[in-house]
Amino acid sequence: MAQTTGNFSTNLPVLDGSNWARWCIQMKAIFGYQDVAEIVEDGFSILEEAATEVQRNEYKQSKRKDCKALCIIHQAVDNAHFEKIAGSATSKEVWETLEKHYAGAAQLKKIRLQTMRRRYELMQMEESEKISEFFTRIITHTNSMKSCGEKMDDATIIEKILRTVTPRFDHVVVAIEGSGKVERVKVEELQGSLEAHEQRMNERGANRSSHQALQAQENGPRKWPKKILTI
Repeated sequence: MAQTTGNFSTNLPVLDGSNWARWCIQMKAIFGYQDVAEIVEDGFSILEEAATEVQRNEYKQSKRKDCKALCIIHQAVDNAHFEKIAGSATSKEVWETLEKHYAGAAQLKKIRLQTMRRRYELMQMEESEKISEFFTRIITHTNSMKSCGEKMDDATIIEKILRTVTPRFDHVVVAIEGSGKVERVKVEELQGSLEAHEQRMNERGANRSSHQALQAQENGPRKWPKKILTI
């Protein structure tokens, strides 16, 4: 949303629930430019009945700045967040409400991430599992971890996969690790290589089974000719 003041125009960032850290940085810069940062951070004193004219003027200026800060914040949040702050009377109250909300959310995210890390460390490929199924399980889990703030690159995921595939892929793993290119391999490339190897093993297994069945049929029980009884 565009906010224009004098000759200055900027698109206000919108808080949508997934960008709190970035939004804070951007909004603090905007508050500084608009000369309302101090009001948002420290607030302002309530005007006493016996206030002097100077105090009344200072209050009026502070109130104007606070309204300006509130206007900026209201335009920089989505509908769900506006409902959370609608009852706050000052920009300081609004900011503290949002900070408390995201402090709790950050703690829950931290606990969730710790649980996902433990599950990730225990993940292994099952004997009956296909490569495509295992990769889907790994990628789904790592994406969930990334959404909670975990930083994971392809090399980290690939090392995890190479450690946890079933022993029937051992010689492929050794070849990949021996090539010295683990850090440059993409997850999709590794999946393609392992799936190709899996397909070859399945075809060989099917051919072996057919050959054994044919041999069993050829080497079946020999039929002896019937004896003719003579009297």
